[in-house]
Amino acid sequence: MKYILLFLFGTALAAGAQAQDPAALRKKQFNLDNAGVGINGYDPVAYFTAHKAVKGSKDNAVLHEGVTYYFSSTDNKEEFKRTPAKYEPAYGGWCAYAMGAKGEKVEVDPKTFKIVDGKLNLFYNKFFNNTLTDWNKDEAGLKKKADANWTKIFH
Repeated sequence: MKYILLFLFGTALAAGAQAQDPAALRKKQFNLDNAGVGINGYDPVAYFTAHKAVKGSKDNAVLHEGVTYYFSSTDNKEEFKRTPAKYEPAYGGWCAYAMGAKGEKVEVDPKTFKIVDGKLNLFYNKFFNNTLTDWNKDEAGLKKKADANWTKIFH
């Protein structure tokens, strides 16, 4: 009986420690490839500075709280390191429309994006279904729902 209680206590401690680890939570909930890279290797800063999707490079990589981002230049890499929260995509890099409409984590096309309230929002765009078009029809309502849904998922 003593050993069972010790085992249960140890298991509870381990689970609690993992649940409180922000990097582990981000790895679990963010839209990452198998290597832990966000935005399919696109440069998160370039969306704001070049106003387009620009592929980053492994040579300019930053690991931030469990998520690796690639950058197209050293300047962008350094800018990200100064204020990462400004450049990370909303909703962990999942489709903003799907997060708002159904609270679902849906893959994105990194070239389909919109900056909303200073945050990078990414959208699904395949098979004649560009969800950015639907997002634009009710951006305020969908953003409010997406914010609430993401809070439920990412806690």
